[in-house]
Amino acid sequence: MNNRISILAVLLAAPLAGCISLSAKPPASLLTLTSAAALPVGETQKSSASGTITIGVPAISQELSSNRVPVRSGGTAIAYVKDAQWVEPPSRLFARLLTDTITAQTGRVVLSYRQSRMDPGAQLSGELRAFGIDAETHEAVVTYDAALLRGTDPVFEKRRFEARVAVPRIDSENVGPALNQAANHVAAEVAEWVGK
Repeated sequence: MNNRISILAVLLAAPLAGCISLSAKPPASLLTLTSAAALPVGETQKSSASGTITIGVPAISQELSSNRVPVRSGGTAIAYVKDAQWVEPPSRLFARLLTDTITAQTGRVVLSYRQSRMDPGAQLSGELRAFGIDAETHEAVVTYDAALLRGTDPVFEKRRFEARVAVPRIDSENVGPALNQAANHVAAEVAEWVGK
């Protein structure tokens, strides 16, 4: 009798399993960053011919630790753009964009942390302070506080980079391209600074 009740309960619950979801519905598409700097295909880079650099994934606040796009309003209130979600955390996307841009603009060989144990070269680290939308000005804002160690001499240079790009409407269609443009602007400025 108990077996029949258990089987009956499972059969009755089975049609409901497709209707119940414990997580949010994913958006139709995900956002990513694409580099405006063209990387040469098939070109071999040698660390003996150009300098090396190790680029760290930027530190981020809790606001940016999710894959959603934050919207700041009134200075202290934070919401998120409906149906706008990054394919991976913004800090990793931005680090990859920095890698592509610095490689293309400076010719430096970008090393992974494992490779940098032999010859770290320059080291770039920092904090991604803003990577979202300002609701009051309708702008995409990217702010990166960079720290650069140019060689073996333990002297750090620090500099803040920021770019703002107008967003016509704060929705999932418009925030991605504006943030991509702002991130590319910041990455280009960082590459110019690193290349000096």
